[in-house]
Amino acid sequence: MNNQRLDESGQAGGAGIVEQIESQIYRRLGGRVSDLRVIVQGEGLVLQGRARTYHAKQLAQQAAMEITERSILANEIRV
Repeated sequence: MNNQRLDESGQAGGAGIVEQIESQIYRRLGGRVSDLRVIVQGEGLVLQGRARTYHAKQLAQQAAMEITERSILANEIRV
């Protein structure tokens, strides 16, 4: 399975859509999720990190769904 962090052109590394998604989620949640990582897998996303509450974990998922049209394959944010 492809677990690379990709930029907008589909190339590994560099500033791109992944960093934009992570940044926007951080801004919306005001620090309630730490060590956030967004991983592109095919046409979907996997969210990883740590949240203070289950509610913050769900808010991160909701923000990701609003920011991008990609589906959320897994929310692996630990509470």
